[in-house]
Amino acid sequence: RKASCARNLLRMQFSQIFQNYPTFMSDSVSAQMMANAVRALSIDAVQKAKSGHPGMPMGMADIAVALWTRHLRHNPADPHWIGRDRFILSNGHGSMLQYSLLHLTGYDLSMDDIKNFRQMGSKTPGHPEVGVTPGVETTTGPLGQGIANAVGMALAEKMLAAEFNREGFPVIDNRTYVFLGDGCMMEGISHEVCSLAGVWGLNKLIAIYDDNGISIDGDIKGWYGDDVRGRFEAYGWNVIGPVDGHDIDAMDKAIAEAKAEEHRPTLIIAKTVIGFGSPNRAGTAKAHGEALGDEEIAATKAKLGWKYGPFEVPEAVYAAMDARPAGKAMEDAWNKMFADYAKAYPELASELKRRLAGDLPAGFDDVVFEALCNAQAAAESVATRKASQKALNALAPSLPELLGGSADLTGSNLTNWTGVERLTHDNMLGRHISYGVREFGMAGIQNGIALYGGFIPFSATFLTFSDYARNALRMASLMKLRSIFVFTHDSIGLGEDGPTHQSIEHVASLRLIPGFDVWRPADTVESIVAWDAALERRDGPSALIFSRQTVAFCEERDEVDADAIVRGAYVAAEAPAGAGKAEVIIAATGSELPLAVEARKLLTAQNIQVRVVSVPCADVFDRQDAAYRESIFPAGTPLLAIEAGVTGLWYKYMHGNGDVIGIDTFGESAPAKVLWPHFGFTVENAVKKARALAGRKE
Repeated sequence: RKASCARNLLRMQFSQIFQNYPTFMSDSVSAQMMANAVRALSIDAVQKAKSGHPGMPMGMADIAVALWTRHLRHNPADPHWIGRDRFILSNGHGSMLQYSLLHLTGYDLSMDDIKNFRQMGSKTPGHPEVGVTPGVETTTGPLGQGIANAVGMALAEKMLAAEFNREGFPVIDNRTYVFLGDGCMMEGISHEVCSLAGVWGLNKLIAIYDDNGISIDGDIKGWYGDDVRGRFEAYGWNVIGPVDGHDIDAMDKAIAEAKAEEHRPTLIIAKTVIGFGSPNRAGTAKAHGEALGDEEIAATKAKLGWKYGPFEVPEAVYAAMDARPAGKAMEDAWNKMFADYAKAYPELASELKRRLAGDLPAGFDDVVFEALCNAQAAAESVATRKASQKALNALAPSLPELLGGSADLTGSNLTNWTGVERLTHDNMLGRHISYGVREFGMAGIQNGIALYGGFIPFSATFLTFSDYARNALRMASLMKLRSIFVFTHDSIGLGEDGPTHQSIEHVASLRLIPGFDVWRPADTVESIVAWDAALERRDGPSALIFSRQTVAFCEERDEVDADAIVRGAYVAAEAPAGAGKAEVIIAATGSELPLAVEARKLLTAQNIQVRVVSVPCADVFDRQDAAYRESIFPAGTPLLAIEAGVTGLWYKYMHGNGDVIGIDTFGESAPAKVLWPHFGFTVENAVKKARALAGRKE
């Protein structure tokens, strides 16, 4: 109760700050004029670019002004202030709404930036992009993923608050606001994540639904008939409305009511007219995704009473919407509270700052080194999914920021570790999330957690189901997130479940995502290195791919050279005659490495010099310098590649001289011991192909 009082006191201080800054809400500028400034900037920018989506900004401008000038806690001078509320534009095609708000409230987004909307190298790309535009919290546009990210952010806030807040010190205490439209509501991911938000009781998540009834194809009645109120009430949400989305005072009241909710997330249904103010396009699909044209813009501005030219905003509007004075006062108040918190709880404050900075704990390198030494000494032959769990058992106790999860496959993915507790509505200190059968939603929520900070999230499912999550994986890479995706049951090795579950093209397709590191380790040592690489990486996501079946430990590797393994490819077993003497190189990944090792033994007995190269991560290997890549795959030596998947990757390493044992068809339903020889994954086949490459006759 005392902690709740402290939070309320701080919120009262923030509310007083809003009220005590006359420049923030000038009496001479009406809220309607502010909304019209947003509309005018949006339609001018779309017109200049000759592309874009004016309809949503025109329709949601009043809602945005109610939120941004009366409720949103933020400081444009410091877009990364941890105490800020998060604002997510899930219907990201209406990006000019957000850009107009950022410009008018004082962010580092100039009028020239607004004029360069959708142009090369501008700070105002076609859809909002985190890291490009100050004040943008996540990259949106693929509909539904913004609300998924928002759920992740709200969850991260609630979890960090449970861990770090103390009586009188609500150091983590912000709301997450998200705008979404009909398209987001139709996308299946919105069902997945909104259901979870209700289960978790994310009361500081407030979604505002732009219910305008229009999509690209026209009136949505023919393809969207959901009872939205009933749907969200069934999820366990608080639902407000319908509210007139063009009544700023009504929206102000609805948002205030949502903020008072203490147990459930809130959906505000706001009825709006798409293209509001346009005499000839308002309420039609034509307002959605094309410039209005000069004549319609003139008519629109006349109807709105906007007397100013293109990209012209009166100084009084800037003064009225400038959020910097209030933002600075709010941040100063929060900083003072945090300074007092640091005095009262110095260890907690230091830990929170470390986690938010993304730094790994001091001494973590020693933990990894010890785990590698133990793995090499044990030399266990286990399924690599089990090797992954062993890595987690070794590393996770030293990583309180590690937050795992699985899409209803924890016992198969082996993503839990000794002593970890499950996250529930009543236990926000749990560090393992049961997402249920929601692969896409899981990945989208995970990206939101990574964006919020304070955690290094990972999630898991079967590799073949990565297809369900694919666009969220791509978005993680586009946003350069520290997001880790674990995929098990990686090949025909899973056996009888058959081609529906046997991954063939999936590893290769994930490698095609720019900036997405795909690790397929072969044993316990490589699994620890892969986990460490993913945890250390700050500039993009990683996939860790593991087998269901047991894989032999690579005993030919005399000692652990983590520096070599982490470069993506390394010599696991050199030709007996020494470096540079190999007649043929056999390269393999993951569960196929033991096959390469066994083939080398037979070939060595036949006086054929063979080097075995393990390639746990081709993506990382491809970023190495030319000298290192040449040292692993010298141009004059033929290459035999072995991987239980499509073969296309490997030809780029062959210099026109090589062969692949792979699979370019779908799998079959049969025991794994039958499938491997059926698809040519035998020592005898590998020896035959290697001899041919070495120019040895049978």
